[in-house]
Amino acid sequence: MDDGRRVFVKRGADFTAEAAGLRWLAEPEAVAVPEVVEADRDTLVLEWIDTAQATAEAAERFGRELAALHAAGAEAFGAPWPGSIAELPMDNGPASDWPSFYTSQRVLPFVRQARDAGRLSAADVDLVEEACDRVTEVSGPAEPPARIHGDLWNGNLLWSAPPDTDGAGPGRVALVDPAAHGGHRETDLAMLALFGAPHLAVILGAYREAAPPADGWRERVPLHQLHPLAVHVCLYGDAYRGSLLTAASEVLAM
Repeated sequence: MDDGRRVFVKRGADFTAEAAGLRWLAEPEAVAVPEVVEADRDTLVLEWIDTAQATAEAAERFGRELAALHAAGAEAFGAPWPGSIAELPMDNGPASDWPSFYTSQRVLPFVRQARDAGRLSAADVDLVEEACDRVTEVSGPAEPPARIHGDLWNGNLLWSAPPDTDGAGPGRVALVDPAAHGGHRETDLAMLALFGAPHLAVILGAYREAAPPADGWRERVPLHQLHPLAVHVCLYGDAYRGSLLTAASEVLAM
């Protein structure tokens, strides 16, 4: 930039939801999020983040910060802007309870989109719909809307360098590419587990110390993975079909 700053520029898509999500995640000052320098429908300019090796110290800090982000909360399940994940639109209309929001606005639209594209059979859809019918029963104690990233896989964690030029002090995790909304905090934890992350046990341990999830949260991981797996079937096809059906079967067995 003219003022000497380095920035990261994305072009070629509608970045409205991403920019809104980044700003919303930054509001509580709980986690590191790159500053949105400029945004319009087809360009997004972000603060540059110098990346570094993942460390246990940064992972522990991130676990505590993620708990603080979730605790910042949201006005409702959903968000006041049109949602998207990858290039797929999502319905962010506000809902009063999480089970209905999750099934009708996160899981079933993508399952039916995958069916219409020939990537899931009618029997596949029936299985996931049957699992969705059980969400209220198996989702654990009701919780208020958490402020979640919504697509928290390892590729959206930027492990940043320590702030001091001599390398002193712990690094930090910065969050990018969100599908941010008011949701269930276990959704972010389940997404971290789906593809793994460096020092995941440390992240989860620090999170649990700061804000213990309700009992049985580990058994509910497949429930919260239905959405990202359905999205992946839409995007990548048969490679994720088996994982989606396995998660649905595990929900039915809960």
